[in-house]
Amino acid sequence: MNQVHDENKIHGGNSGRFINRFQDYLGEFVYGGIDGSVTTFAVVAGAVGASLDSSIIIILGFANLFADGFSMSVGSYLSAKSERDNFKKHQKIEYWEVENIPEAEKEEVREIYRQKGFEGDLLEQVVNVITSDKDRWVDVMMKDELYMMETNKSPFAMGAVTFVSFILVGLIPLVLYVWDYLFGFAGNLFVSTCFLTSLGFIVIGILKTYVTETSTIKGILETLILGAIAAAVAYYVGDILEGIITG
Repeated sequence: MNQVHDENKIHGGNSGRFINRFQDYLGEFVYGGIDGSVTTFAVVAGAVGASLDSSIIIILGFANLFADGFSMSVGSYLSAKSERDNFKKHQKIEYWEVENIPEAEKEEVREIYRQKGFEGDLLEQVVNVITSDKDRWVDVMMKDELYMMETNKSPFAMGAVTFVSFILVGLIPLVLYVWDYLFGFAGNLFVSTCFLTSLGFIVIGILKTYVTETSTIKGILETLILGAIAAAVAYYVGDILEGIITG
């Protein structure tokens, strides 16, 4: 009985860690998904506005999906890596200053906590406690002087999650066109695609509210409106250009 309980604890612990890790990267998943669905849907809408064939829509859609997805994931990776490298650079400087000019650094700590309202013996006690440990000292300087905090998120994982979410959600506007190309589709293809994509926008909008901690309705409406505007612009641009080129 105890063995079963212990195994459940282990599996539950693993599940909990997985959920926590997913929540850590939920922001990247949401914004990758938003960008993927909006940009791919805009390509589809523009192609429909230009009266292009389904096979052309599929080619343009998948080319845009993977090219933009890769570009966005690389941008996410480089941005996160640059931020981490910048943090490490300033942290190294702070360690050097703590080791080589400790009195000046101690005075900076004193000034920081004086501005927080500490004074007299209490202020000196706080300063002595902080400066008695080099790592704690540098951590205070990074947060309270430079306003920099280290993230534990992997730049590679951030880029990977962005790419995966971009592809998965960005596929939604193309699903029915692929189905139509392979098996045929009886209904109105573009209207059905709009409906299916709207469902994707709603799901992403709900997930977005967990990141921004805002109203669920607001998150859904923002995502739907953004997608609708992008699709409308693309559709009418495609329609106008088709009229100019073929007219």
